[in-house]
Amino acid sequence: MTEFTTPDIHADTERGAAVARDDRAHVFHSWSAQALIAPLPIAGASGSHFWDYDGKKYLDFSSQLVNVNIGYQHPKLVAAIQEAAARQCTIAPSFADESRSEAARLIAERAPGDLDKVFFTNGGAEATENAMRMARLRTGRHKVLTTYRSYHGATSGSITATGDPRRWANEPGMPGIVHFWGPYPYRSQFHAADEAQECERALQHLRDVIMVEGPSTIAAIMLETIVGTNGILVPPDGYLAGVREICDEHGIVWIADEVMSGFGRCGEWFAVDHWGVTPDLICFAKGVNSGYVPLGGVVISAAIAATFEQRAFPGGLTYSGHPLACASAVASIRIFEEEGILENVRKVSDTVLAPRLAEIAAKHPSVGEVRGLGFFWGLELVRNPDTREPLVPFNASGAAAGPMNEFAAACKAEGLWPFVHFNRTHVVPPCTTTAEEMNEGLDILDRALEVADRFTA
Repeated sequence: MTEFTTPDIHADTERGAAVARDDRAHVFHSWSAQALIAPLPIAGASGSHFWDYDGKKYLDFSSQLVNVNIGYQHPKLVAAIQEAAARQCTIAPSFADESRSEAARLIAERAPGDLDKVFFTNGGAEATENAMRMARLRTGRHKVLTTYRSYHGATSGSITATGDPRRWANEPGMPGIVHFWGPYPYRSQFHAADEAQECERALQHLRDVIMVEGPSTIAAIMLETIVGTNGILVPPDGYLAGVREICDEHGIVWIADEVMSGFGRCGEWFAVDHWGVTPDLICFAKGVNSGYVPLGGVVISAAIAATFEQRAFPGGLTYSGHPLACASAVASIRIFEEEGILENVRKVSDTVLAPRLAEIAAKHPSVGEVRGLGFFWGLELVRNPDTREPLVPFNASGAAAGPMNEFAAACKAEGLWPFVHFNRTHVVPPCTTTAEEMNEGLDILDRALEVADRFTA
C-alpha cells in the first residue's frame, strides 16, 4: 500500500484562531445548536491522521463520518482529480462522459448478481431517496418498510425513512414509511436466546408487519446491510437471505443501503457479498471515493432498469455524476485493487482488530458487547454488564451524556479521534490503516475505557 507522507507539523495558532473566528461568525453547522459548539479547526491530514493548528495530531478512528476509506490525501487520488480537472471540469448529466461511463462500468462489474446499471447522485441521502422512488414506480405501490435502528439520510424522504431520533424534528415527513424492528441479539426485541432464534423471530416479525400493512401496498424494504451509526449491528446468518425470500414472495423490492458499509469497509466491495445475497438496488456513497468529491448512487438490477426503458425516470440534479467525482471513483477503485486494500482490511481485522477488541472487552466491565466486521466495529458501553444498562440513556444529551463525553475526551487527550453515538464507541478507521497504527489506536482506546469503567456498578 501507499506510504502516506506526513509533512512537518508545526503550530500556527494565529491562523487557527482566524479560522475559528470566521467559522463562528459565518458558518451555520448541521445537526448542531450553534451557540453550544466549538468546531476544531483542522490544519491538514494524511493517511489515517489529521492535525490541528496547535500542532496536535490525531489518529482517526472515525474516518470523519465513516467515509475516508482510502485515507486522507492519497497521492494517486489527488493526482487523478487534478488530471480530471485539467481535462474537463464539468458536463451535464445528459451527456456521455468518459469518467462517468468508466465509473459506472467499474461499479457494476463489482456489484453482485445482475445489478448492472448505475444512477449517480451527489451523496447517500439522494441515493436512498431515488432508490425508494424507483421501487415505487417499479411496483406501483407506495409503502416502504425500514427499521427503527437506522439512518438513511437527511433529505425529506430519507429522513422519514430513518428510524433513529434524528427523524423526530423533521416529522411529519413523506407518507408511506413504516418502521419495524430489525435483529439485535444483545438487546433483542424478541426475547431470543441466541442468534439463530433472533434471526427466526426477527423474520417472523417482518412477515407479521407485512401481513398487517398489506403486501400489495408495500413497494420496498430498505435495510442498512450492517446498521451503521445506530450500533454496528451485524445481521445474524440467514437474516438477509430470509429478507430476500420474503421480498420475492410478495413482489417487494429489496433496497440495500450500503452508504457506510460498502466499498471496503467490511472487507468486501459490498457488504452483502459477505452473505452471498443479492438485493434489487444498492445505495452507495462515502467509500466509493472517500468523500474527496461529493458522489453517491444507486446500483440497479436488470428488472428495475427495464422499467425505465420506455418510461422516463423522474429524477436527477445538475451535478449528478459530476465528472470530477466520477474520476475520483475510478481512481479509488483502481487504488483499492492495485494496493490490496480489501486484503488489508481482512488481514488487520482478523489478526489485530478482532482479537484485540475481544481482549479489551474481557478486561473492561464497561464493555457490554463488541461486534463488527472488517473495519466496521462497535463497542457497546454499559453501567452494568449483567443488567446491560447503557452507560448513558437512549438519545442522551447535556449532563446525561456526561460519561460518554468524558470517555471521548480521554481518547482525544491522547491523540485518538473516536466515533461515539449514544452509549457506543465505534472503531471505523480508514481502510488503509496499518496493523501498527491499529494497535496504537487500540492501546489508547484501552486506556480511555478506564474512564468509562468508573461509571460501572
